[in-house]
Amino acid sequence: MHLISASRRTDIPAFYSDWFMERIRAETVSWVQPFNGRIVTVSLAPADVAAIVFWTRNFSPMARHLQELAERGHRSLVHYTITRLPRTFETHVPAASTAVARFRELAGRIGAERVLWRYDPILISAETGVDFHRRAFESLAASLEGATRQCTLSFAQVYGKVRRNFTQRALPLPDPDLELRRRLAARLGEIGAARGIEVKSCCGDDLLGGSVGKARCVDREQILRLWPELEVGARPSPTREECGCFHSWDVGAYDTCLHGCIYCYATRNRAAAQERHAKHDPACETLIPVAPPGR
Repeated sequence: MHLISASRRTDIPAFYSDWFMERIRAETVSWVQPFNGRIVTVSLAPADVAAIVFWTRNFSPMARHLQELAERGHRSLVHYTITRLPRTFETHVPAASTAVARFRELAGRIGAERVLWRYDPILISAETGVDFHRRAFESLAASLEGATRQCTLSFAQVYGKVRRNFTQRALPLPDPDLELRRRLAARLGEIGAARGIEVKSCCGDDLLGGSVGKARCVDREQILRLWPELEVGARPSPTREECGCFHSWDVGAYDTCLHGCIYCYATRNRAAAQERHAKHDPACETLIPVAPPGR
């Protein structure tokens, strides 16, 4: 049985839930490999899928499909991002108070062990220094206590897309030194532990220690703890340096998320995402229709 990631490349629950459910009903899904343009197809038959790992900032559009997913025999976990970063950096995400309410509602339906909080990324700037993150994390941890058992954190990475977005807005690039990152991560780990939330570092092994463990965002062992009857063949398959993830099939597409986060590695900018979103067809096998060969 394999694992499905839906998706590191875009927010499928927020913007493409109807398409995803069409693929669930068809029991097959296709996507375009971003580096070679090949179309890949895998089974979504419940007998072939150990679990679906969702990534989102707004699960509400997908929440109405939870009963159908369960009735069809699908198991799922949800990575749910809430950061409280200002609109300077996240232009179109739900307000934190709204996100917390939706998070708690989802946890009430499927259980706290299956809703995983992401405080990700930690972005250090003039507006969002160490004290900002300590206060924001403490407030969110208090609001989410009992609704989750895990929080994944990471610091913003300056990829090419990110550099362009910050430069165009005349914003300094986020580049905190290691000692600052270690001190802040350690403090957030302590705050989380006091609320019954285990804090884990994604792709940042230099932050490990004390109350901060290593994140495995697609984690075969976690899935087997939830559903011990499964046979999951996934092996470790890091997506980048210090990644702890197991192999999954990611069914999303780059440049399709409309949240407008300027630090995002998966979307050039919101205008590009809007252009691609306009081409989206919920009945298509791929998230964005693929032009026929030769066109």
